[in-house]
Amino acid sequence: MLASGVGSNLQALIDDLFCGPRIALVVSDRPKAHALDRARDVGIETAVLEFGSFPDREAFSAAIVDLLRTREITHVALAGFMRVLSPVFIEAFRGRILNLHPSLLPAFPGASAVQDALDWGAKVTGVTVHLVEEELDGGPIVLQEAIPILRYDDWPTLEARINDLEHRLFRVAVRAMVEDRIEVHGRRAMIKE
Repeated sequence: MLASGVGSNLQALIDDLFCGPRIALVVSDRPKAHALDRARDVGIETAVLEFGSFPDREAFSAAIVDLLRTREITHVALAGFMRVLSPVFIEAFRGRILNLHPSLLPAFPGASAVQDALDWGAKVTGVTVHLVEEELDGGPIVLQEAIPILRYDDWPTLEARINDLEHRLFRVAVRAMVEDRIEVHGRRAMIKE
C-alpha cells in the first residue's frame, strides 16, 4: 500500500478479513501520515520515502521499486498516495497497481475531483478503481459506481458519501487483483467471477 494521508481506505482494507492479512508493507512519502500509524497499530511494516530526498520523480519512483522488490511485493494499491509515479514504477508493476479515484473517470481527474464536481454543478459523481498507467488517472477502469450529488451537498457531505463507496469498492478490486481475476482487453478491464 502506498498512502500519503489519513489512510481511511487503508483502514478499510486492514479491516477486511481477506485483504488485511495480505498487506505486507505501507509506504508513505510523508513521515507524519496517519496511514503509517494505522499500519503500525496492527503490526504492518511501514517505510517512509520523502519525495524531497530525491533529485526527481524518476529517482523517487525507482527507490520505491527497489524497496518493494527487496520485500518481494507483487501487487500495489494506492490509497490516497498524492505523488505521480514515473514510468519506471509503472513498468515494474504493470497490471498490478490499483488506484482509487473520487470521481467517475474520465471526468474530474487529478487531486481536486470532489470539489471540481461541485464547482461544475455535476448532478452525479462517484468512485473509480482503475489500473495505473502512465496517463494520470487514465488506466483501464476495473470498478466504477455513481452516486448523486444532492442539492444540499457541500465538500464534507459529498466527501463522506464518496469515502463510504471507496471503502466498499476498493476491497472488492484489491481482492480481485490479488486473486488474479482482473482481465484487461485494451481499455476494458473486468473482474472474472
